[in-house]
Amino acid sequence: MRKIAIWLLLLFPITLWGQKMNLSCTLTGLPEGTRIMVSEPDGGRLVIVDTLTTNRRGNVKLDRYSDIPIMVVLTPERHPNAMLHVIMLPNENITLAASYLADYNCFVINETKGSDNMSLYRDYTTLYAQLLREKRTDALPDSIEALLRQRPGLLMSAFLVTFFEQQFDQYASLYLAVRDAQDSLWRSHDFVRYLDSRLQGVLLPGSEAPDIALEDRDGKVRRLSDLRGKVVLIDFWASWCRPCRMENPNVVRIYNLFKSRGFEIFSVSLDKDREAWLKAIADDGLLWPNHVSDLRGWSSAGGQLYGIRSIPATVLIDREGKIVARNLRGRELETKIRQTLE
Repeated sequence: MRKIAIWLLLLFPITLWGQKMNLSCTLTGLPEGTRIMVSEPDGGRLVIVDTLTTNRRGNVKLDRYSDIPIMVVLTPERHPNAMLHVIMLPNENITLAASYLADYNCFVINETKGSDNMSLYRDYTTLYAQLLREKRTDALPDSIEALLRQRPGLLMSAFLVTFFEQQFDQYASLYLAVRDAQDSLWRSHDFVRYLDSRLQGVLLPGSEAPDIALEDRDGKVRRLSDLRGKVVLIDFWASWCRPCRMENPNVVRIYNLFKSRGFEIFSVSLDKDREAWLKAIADDGLLWPNHVSDLRGWSSAGGQLYGIRSIPATVLIDREGKIVARNLRGRELETKIRQTLE
């Protein structure tokens, strides 16, 4: 199963007292007598705090005590990468049945009772396993996003949203929706505090777009604010970025489609090599005038201002200078530009 940000788990301290929590678990697909390692985070690492052994029916039971939610990780001793994540709330009695899928080295939860968090995790594992079987892993991001948007207020959502950690810029609005939906009771929980820290300083839709003032190809300073009154796509790219160059024909197509309707592109290059930057503009036919760069690579002032950590990256701005969307591509970007122009 695709790894959720495992270091997020390490925020939880081991808990030794508090209200009782019970977990009754049936694990199929494993031989009788399988040792199940029970881990909890402590001091930046997963620490084994208990060992369970399955009986002939695959049953194991676990009791924990805490006044705050905790996560335990169940792992078969012989399959250390097959992790079953369980969020337990104070006074919860959870039962679940899960199957180990040897072909994919992961668990899928078949049934669960007593926990809304684990019901969401059941749906997540079921969806994941289904798309693996159908060899449609490309559909995972959209499917998981839809699942989390249905139940954003669960702590399990605050954990599962880290599925998108490597594409944070694209899914920042999902992080925000999950963070904002959390019950006030858990707002100080480490999962939610992590989302707070991740979102700090991020420019999200509805925010005022900060101005960018950088030199163009001729040494003239061009300002993003000079384009106020037009719909603007800020395009962060670089000549050395293969995905950027592959996306450029679509950017050109969109420019030609909307340029006569009050649409402009403001291209911010994260290049360091001036000649390579200019050659890429010419080779890819990027005919709009607003090309700027300070030739500082990832230290680009424009990239730093907008929190750009990966490229290609785009920010769509309306006529009033407000951010409309981030990191849209293809037909989705075209549709949003058309809506914004109208």
